[in-house]
Parts: sequence; C-alpha cells; structure tokens
Amino acid sequence: MSNPMNVSQKLIKSHLLSGEMEPGKEIGLKIDHVLQQDATGTLIMLELEAIGLGEVKAEVGVQYVDHNLLQTDFKNADDHLFLQSAAKKFGYWYSRPGNGISHAVHMSRFGVPGKSLVGSDSHSCAGGGLGMLAIGTGGLDVALAAAGKPYYVKMPKIMGVKLTGEMPDWVSAKDVILEMLRRYDVKGGRGFIIEYYGEGVKNLSTWDRHVIANMGTELGATTTVFPSDEITKQFLKLEGREEDWVALEADEGASYDAHDEINLSELVPLIAMPSSPGKVVEVREVEGKEVSQVVIGSSANPGPRDFWVVGEIVKDQVIPADVSFDINPSSRQVIQNLASEGSLAHLVQAGARFHQSGCMGCIGMGQAPATGQISLRTMPRNFPGRSGTIDDQVYLCSPETAAAAALTGKITDPRDLENTHNIKYPKYTEPDKIKINTQMLIKPEKNGADMKLNKGPNIKSIPDFDELGNAIEMPVILKMPDNISTDEILKAGTEVLPLRSNIPEISKYAFHVVDGNFYERAQASMDSHGGHIVIAGENYAQGSSREHAALAPRYLGQKAVIAKSYARIGWQNLINFGIIPFEFSDQSDYDKIDKKDLIKIENLRDSIKEMKDVVAINTTKNVEIKLKYNISERQRDLLLYGGVINFLRKEMA
Repeated sequence: MSNPMNVSQKLIKSHLLSGEMEPGKEIGLKIDHVLQQDATGTLIMLELEAIGLGEVKAEVGVQYVDHNLLQTDFKNADDHLFLQSAAKKFGYWYSRPGNGISHAVHMSRFGVPGKSLVGSDSHSCAGGGLGMLAIGTGGLDVALAAAGKPYYVKMPKIMGVKLTGEMPDWVSAKDVILEMLRRYDVKGGRGFIIEYYGEGVKNLSTWDRHVIANMGTELGATTTVFPSDEITKQFLKLEGREEDWVALEADEGASYDAHDEINLSELVPLIAMPSSPGKVVEVREVEGKEVSQVVIGSSANPGPRDFWVVGEIVKDQVIPADVSFDINPSSRQVIQNLASEGSLAHLVQAGARFHQSGCMGCIGMGQAPATGQISLRTMPRNFPGRSGTIDDQVYLCSPETAAAAALTGKITDPRDLENTHNIKYPKYTEPDKIKINTQMLIKPEKNGADMKLNKGPNIKSIPDFDELGNAIEMPVILKMPDNISTDEILKAGTEVLPLRSNIPEISKYAFHVVDGNFYERAQASMDSHGGHIVIAGENYAQGSSREHAALAPRYLGQKAVIAKSYARIGWQNLINFGIIPFEFSDQSDYDKIDKKDLIKIENLRDSIKEMKDVVAINTTKNVEIKLKYNISERQRDLLLYGGVINFLRKEMA
C-alpha cells in the first residue's frame, strides 16, 4: 500500500471539507452527529434561535437531559420543557429526563463506526470507543454543526498506543486510562488524538473501550479512537443494530506521530488522588485511609459490567453504616438488565442508595460528600469543589476498587478481598441477549419550524456584545496558576447549574471558586475601564466544555486572557465569544504582571486584522510584554466581529 493510514487519519480524511491534514493547521470537518446535554443544550437552542435555524442539518441530532435532573424549584423543570419544545422545533431526538447519560445512550442507540460527532460535553470523545471520530467542544461549535456548517479544529497529531496482553483479575478498563494519566498527566495529550491498537484491544469489550475513550479528555486529547472490529460488531448486534457496523482498522504499515505501549497483563489497581485526575498512584500507596462515601456510575464507567461486578463483590454482604454507598445507573436500559439478571437485588440488599439515571454526583448535582471526608468515585473528574463540597477529598478509581472500599470502609486494594473476605474475582461474560429500552426517546418532529419555544422566566436571550475596539487600557483583576479548570472558572452544582440559561445571574458565580470577590471587581472594572483582563498559567480552562466559562466572563467585560497555554475547548470557546486568548511570547513574562496592574494595548484591532504580534504595556510596572495568539484567519474574523454570533448575523444579513 503506497500510503497506509491509521484509523484516525481514515476518519479525518473521510470527513475533510477544508484544510490540509498537517498537524497544527486548521481543518474543517463534515459532522454527521450532534450530541447535546442539558447543561449546555439550553444555550445551543438559544443560539440556534438567534441564527435562525429552520431544522437541524446533521444526520442525527439528539438533545439529552442528564445533568440537571434535580427539580428543587422551577428552573430545571422549565428548562426541560424548553428543551423538549426546541427539539420539536429544530428536529432533534429528545432523550427525556431520567433516560440516561448522553454518552452511554448515544453509543447504544445511535453510535455508528466511521461517523463523526461533535458534542457539547467534553466527554463526547467516548464515542471513539465505537470507532467514531467523536469530539467534545463548545456549544456554539455544536450549534454551527447542527446548522450544517463545518467543524473547525487544528489538525491533531496521532499518538498510537499499542496494547498487548490481557488484564489480570481485579484490574479493569479504568486502570488502563489511569495508567495513561499517570504517564501523561492532564495536559500530556494536548494536540493529539490517542489511538489504541494491537492484540490487547481484542481483550477489551466495547464498553471497556468507552471507559478509556471517555477519559481521554482528562489527558487533554482532542479525542480517542479505537478500531471497529468483530467485538464492535457483536456489541451492535446485541443492541439490535448489526446493520450499522462497518469494519475500520489501521492499514498494515500505518505510522503515528508519537508512540507508547501498555502491557495490560502488568497493570495493577490504580487511583487518582485529590484534586486532579492526573495525580495517579497505585492503590497500595494510599490504602488504609478511611472512606465515608463510594459512588458507582457516571459516563466514565457506564457499562452493565461495571455495575454487575460491584453487585457480585458486595453480594450477601452489608456495607458498613458509616459508608454511603451510592449507585448512579447510566441508563434505564442498564437498570432493566441489572434487574433481570439479579444484580440490582445484590446492590439493594447490600445497602446501596439508588439515584436517577444521569450524571448526578459527577457534576455536583447531589451526592456531595461530608466535610473533610474521603469519597471514592468511578467518575472522570475530581477538580476542587466539583462534588459540591468545598474541601472535598475525591478519589477516582475502578468499580473493583470502589467496591472494595465500600465493603471495608477504607481504601483497599481489591486484590486483598480474596484473603480478607474470601471473594473470588467475578468474571463477567457478555450476554447473548439484552433488554432494549427506547421508551423515553422521542423521535424528531417533522415540519416543526413554526412551533413556539416554551420559555420559562429563567430563560434569557443571549446578551449582545460589541465588536473588537482598537485599544484597551484595563486592569488585571485576577492572576491564576497552572491547570485552572472550567469548574473553577464557572462552577457546577445545584446552586449554579440551574442558572445556565440566565447569563446575567450565572455570571455572578464567575471565578467564584478561585476568588469570591471577582464579580464585584469585574463590575467596578466595567464602570471605570470598560472591562478587565485575567492572567493564567499553563493549560488554562481545562475540563468541561461548558461555554459559560467564556460567556459569563465576557458578559462581565473580559476582553482578553493572557496565559502560558490553553486547553483546546476552553481556547475555542474564548474565541467564539470574542475574548482574545493571548499567550506570553516569553513565558517568564508571567512574573511581570500582577493582580491590579493596568495593561495597555494600542492598535489592537489593526494588529489582529493584520495577524501581527501585540505588545502590551504594563503601565503600573512600566514594562513591555510581547504577546502572541495562534489563530486562523477564520478565527481572526470572529474576534474582529466580537464572536461567532455577531459574525453569523453579519454573514446572513
């Protein structure tokens, strides 16, 4: 073969609309599927209204309700009605509240190998476990894809990870991705697609692959890709969709830009310590610490096996009274199948607390741990305060390690259960048949364009923003270290997420986790200087795709961020809402700016228009700081217009 390609290259080439497949260059991709969850979907639907969409243009569009399920007042309930009306108006499938987590349901009901997907949730990369090109991104990018526009992204490098061997007892797929995080931390995957291949892949079920692909976003990767093989075919057959299967594997002789190898046989139980998914150690290193909460579920461990194995481990046991044992089922279909095979009874008998099918504690929507207590979770993230408890002590682990902690009341290497509790490792066998549940999926309406959107009092239109001016002189009102997450920029949880469709109200919580007085200072800076600037270290805005982390600061007058580097989605969201993502040309200049310094930039619009580097003057310290911004010509135009929505309005006019 003259030009052998890996799976990632095949997926990109088959969807390439513009640009060259040269790493670092912007490419435009045709998008087949759009996935929206409710915490970000409300804004997307408002954006589609703002740009005048008639009907979704993608092959498949699905609006899920899986984040804001608690109806403690009218806000979430109103938003559910709004989303259902918007799904009818724009021609989306609608997954009703309680049906399940978007990524798990989409893989079961809609995912197709070889297709492309963008989702307004950073864990949309989970679709790569099925052989899809699935990318998490900001809501505006999803809205554009829904409207039939290309999705633009910098062409990633491809990291090939060869898997060999077979996982030993008491080790599962979560330990594979934790091993990757142990090696690469939360920013080692930036600019890469992680593609897994090798004989070891054949020893991973499709749900195992989902687990690994899902947390590729914790590595900072653009997405994760697995081949589509006979195991993929069997999964789709089990789901009643065998006709959707296509084979997709790397050509013989295909190469990668970077390479690593994992021998699955050598893995041991791993755990991520508070408060970063990258702080991974062997369970042995932290065993013995007392645990007050164990949570099973989330998009990071959504498969039937992940609940079944816990049920088998705790079978005929009773969880200690001082441990809260919480189950977040990933979908109603999973609940049905757990019930039919008896696993549900094992969990209930052991003392499990069952919650709704959805993200729940993963996004801080209930299940907050007690003050100063350790919580073990099979979830993808443990950023500070994300659980809903300010001083949380959240560890991330496999279902096996979580079950061992639930039984013993302390962090325990699950391998020890064979001696301490005489429990043999339960080996899961894929069933020949499963119950399929589609009752809570509502099909798209035809000709719904004239339908009126059902807007409750908490749903506000997206604010208007000005075009970029030619000069700014604004104060730095916040300086942050490395790896600031979107949970710290605009937190999740029961207090804040119900405000996601009300930008004026949710903006009051901008940077609240980092600095409780940010909102007041931003208001004062708007009055005195027309806006503000913030400074950050490396990997700024990692984590969630929520564009509120750009939109709320923009509403408060943020004109620019100056950082050492950015996480991909956060960087894209800043540009989409007209905030300039400056980088230090010399990273040591980070030390030359402090909070309260006044920054002056002249000829700003002219410089951006001509794609020239910018010099900022710290007038407080009387020093010049050279800034760069690595953007495309298309993104330049977005910044000049003040964001995507302004740009589209001008284009359509």
